[in-house]
Amino acid sequence: MITVSALNEHTGIRHAFFSRDGGVSEGIYASLNCGPGSKDDPEKVRRNRAIAMEYLDMPPEALVTLRQEHTSKTLIVTEPFAPGDLPAADALATNVPGLALGVLAADCAPVLLADPKAGVIGAAHAGWRGALGGVLKSVVEAMESLGAKRENMTAAVGPCIAQRSYQVSADFAPPFLAEDELNKSFFAPCQHSADKLLFDLPGYCARRLAVLGLVDVVRTPCDTFAQEERFFSFRRSVQRGEPDYGRQLSAIVIER
Repeated sequence: MITVSALNEHTGIRHAFFSRDGGVSEGIYASLNCGPGSKDDPEKVRRNRAIAMEYLDMPPEALVTLRQEHTSKTLIVTEPFAPGDLPAADALATNVPGLALGVLAADCAPVLLADPKAGVIGAAHAGWRGALGGVLKSVVEAMESLGAKRENMTAAVGPCIAQRSYQVSADFAPPFLAEDELNKSFFAPCQHSADKLLFDLPGYCARRLAVLGLVDVVRTPCDTFAQEERFFSFRRSVQRGEPDYGRQLSAIVIER
């Protein structure tokens, strides 16, 4: 489990970026796989999610997650969703104490946000599609609709694939450069392949948040692809030809 000091400083708000450690799943899902969309034993996934909530001193039913589809959609939630009926979206916001907003990731960037003065929190799943498509703007605006202010928000970009591990094709870059020419700073040459680039997903997410007006933005120094003992990775599983992969949970809650 990883936490960041910027969020820990806020009284009444708890959070965690969970690693793959500490659960009951086995094999390629070992061990804290919290993804109900995986092919893991559903009962083990439920137990893993309950274990994660125990770390936050919350009951299992407090956890709210989504059917993530790499969209820019944010939902404002006031109560948990019915089991087995998760709506499609990629970010959540609430001002209700006791609801643990959760996002799942295995290379994409989990982003947790809080305005402690307003008592508003948010969580976003930001892969490159969602980040480019506006999911971070969407979650910030949803938090504002609940009374939050950008200048009072803290945002943390959690464990995701690092630039050194994120090879992309040359035609990946133009949409980012069309958005802002300064985005070229998030691409670097790939030493091992002349027709590939290396993309800095966490750096891009952090800059998007800064452009939105957030001044308190932090990043975790992790690489889900390279640090196999700590994290699940979609890209690593694909390269190995594995049939599926586990998902890390990241969650934030306003204490009751």
